[in-house]
Amino acid sequence: MSDAHPQRRPLAVYSVGEEPDVRFSLANERTALAWVRTALALIAGGVTLTTVAGLTASPLIVHVLSIVACVAGGALAVVALLSWRRNERALRLNRPLPAPLPLPWLVAGITVVSVGLVAFAVASTLQSA
Repeated sequence: MSDAHPQRRPLAVYSVGEEPDVRFSLANERTALAWVRTALALIAGGVTLTTVAGLTASPLIVHVLSIVACVAGGALAVVALLSWRRNERALRLNRPLPAPLPLPWLVAGITVVSVGLVAFAVASTLQSA
């Protein structure tokens, strides 16, 4: 570890390898922050769904979708941090970057929530007709 930055944390990241080009580290950080923004959007969407639930005939379905969105947002935030850590270590050790962890999970989560919302909309339309 460099004497210029003795307090850098986490040690599991900064105590290995050599300093990479700062542009790569900053790009890795921007990517992690983009995943965190997406996580916050999922949580905000889940909170919004709880507001809508009171206006619907089937609030249970909307509440379940809200819980799924909020849990997915929280999980995505954790995965963003873990991915940042894995990528930063790979950069410092001059190794290939690992496969992106959050992308398949994010796609699956958004698919589940969107299919649930469409099913709910169709059921509500059929019920009111």
